[in-house]
Amino acid sequence: MVKMPEYLRLSFLVAGRHWQIYRRDLIANLSPTFFDPIFYITAFGIGLGGYMGEIGGQSYLKYLAPGLAISSAMYTSFFETSYSLFVRLKFEGIYDALLTTPVGVKEILTGEFIWVFFKGAGFSTLVGLVFCLFGLGNFSHIYFLPLLGGLVALACGGMGLLSTTFVDDIGKFQIYFSLTLSPMFFFSGIFYPTENLPQGILYICYISPLFHAVRLSQFMLWDITPPAYDWHFALRHLMWLLGLGLFFVTLSCKRMAKKLYK
Repeated sequence: MVKMPEYLRLSFLVAGRHWQIYRRDLIANLSPTFFDPIFYITAFGIGLGGYMGEIGGQSYLKYLAPGLAISSAMYTSFFETSYSLFVRLKFEGIYDALLTTPVGVKEILTGEFIWVFFKGAGFSTLVGLVFCLFGLGNFSHIYFLPLLGGLVALACGGMGLLSTTFVDDIGKFQIYFSLTLSPMFFFSGIFYPTENLPQGILYICYISPLFHAVRLSQFMLWDITPPAYDWHFALRHLMWLLGLGLFFVTLSCKRMAKKLYK
């Protein structure tokens, strides 16, 4: 049995291996996840926002910023543990090679989620900082953003890994992208308040990690938060986010471990 310090060291080596590959073409890898939220906020916040009044005491431009910042963590984590991991698994043979070393299945999966956590934390913080520098967010609580980005990355990364365990052809990921990422993105409260949505849709929203992360990001980055956005509100959504993350990470790891042991 691998001792805990050695297990963690090997797991970080797996994550470090991914970083070494990622940094080789850093600009190209950063561009889509970094610029997409900026394009969204420009098109919707400035373009559409010019025809809209305030929402919850915020201009539409400021309303969009917290959710778009945190959505970058969702996209980068889901794609990392779905498409990218599938390529490493089926085409590159990375995991077969790793398993010939002292690295085991547990270290591989832990390393994947360490990498996903830091990617999510980095992207959400980078985008959030850019928005704050342009006056679209409050700096006072931005130091919580890396942790929030990391937590939503773990939960959404778990969802991505879970989808990978059901896919035998890379083209089939389009089903999961369209039926998972798109609903989470458009019904998370990024673009409009969700309180008036039909009750059935609200129930579905509650099982979306992004829904709870957007609420927490709004709580942190808005200058003026609505009365309902208090610390009890934040704790409730944090518990939901942690619970969903634990569920998806645990279930996906159990299923993926069976594939890696074959």
